[in-house]
Amino acid sequence: MKQEYQDLILQACGAKTLRVGEKIQTLWSGYGEIVRVHLEGCGRPSVIVKHVKFPKEADHPGGWNTNRSHQRKVRSYQVETHWYQNYSTNERCRTPICLAAHSYGDEQLIVLEDLDEAGFDQRRTSVKEAEVRACLSWLAHFHALFLGVVPAGLWPVGTYWHLETRPDELEAVNDLQLKAAAGDIDRILNGCRFKTIVHGDAKLANFCFSGSGVSVAAVDFQYVGGGCGMKDVVYCLGSCMEDKACEKRVPGLLDYYFTELRSSVDKQVDFAALEAEWRDMFSFAWTDFHRFLLGWMPGHWKINRYSKQLTKEVLKKLKL
Repeated sequence: MKQEYQDLILQACGAKTLRVGEKIQTLWSGYGEIVRVHLEGCGRPSVIVKHVKFPKEADHPGGWNTNRSHQRKVRSYQVETHWYQNYSTNERCRTPICLAAHSYGDEQLIVLEDLDEAGFDQRRTSVKEAEVRACLSWLAHFHALFLGVVPAGLWPVGTYWHLETRPDELEAVNDLQLKAAAGDIDRILNGCRFKTIVHGDAKLANFCFSGSGVSVAAVDFQYVGGGCGMKDVVYCLGSCMEDKACEKRVPGLLDYYFTELRSSVDKQVDFAALEAEWRDMFSFAWTDFHRFLLGWMPGHWKINRYSKQLTKEVLKKLKL
């Protein structure tokens, strides 16, 4: 690690010395890495450092190595830095505290609180009911906190798959009926009355769990921006369950999400209207992501019976 990066970390944390520890992960398409840095001489035993370094040649798993793809990623790291520097949440939708963020030409460094040290040291690849509910509770309180907030400095429309940023993937969609309806679905989602700020990438891998699994914190805010809260909800549920489980469990989990949302929104909000609108948006949001997957990776496991059934219902609604 360059000396100037070390100096930034030491100064931000008030530490005397540091030691670069294990690499937690490589960033998508080889755009850098996330490492744990151990500290001495301060109140924090460690921090997490997200080091973004734009590669000379991107290695995209799906082969989408275009200039548009590169520019989207560059913007995503700018948005994430802006998020951590200018927005804050609360204990009911916990995120890591940002200790420092700085750009060095085409490299960026974000120094974050180590959530493992804060009690969120568990990761899940599969979840039980209580853990899905913990994620939905986090989303509900996040959406309530930012309901009606203009996403200044963030993506005007959050989520990494939204239509305006994915023309190449739309072109690759073979379902001609869905392809033709994509613009209408996008307009309906963007035109909803009740907007919030969405996490934009609320998959299971971006939640850090407490030991008991009943509380979570979220990370990775590259695609945070404006929109309907259902976008996060459908993406979260789709990352947790396969089609049979979705058919059985989604109705109850949606009820739980709206119960949590109701408990957190301002009492002046017309909650009945909000719930009615967002419930109607559920199938549109799911279909919107299904559209992206069909173009991006048509063999993906999330392209399943449940997704196809919701898409069929949405296309029927659009005809009516």
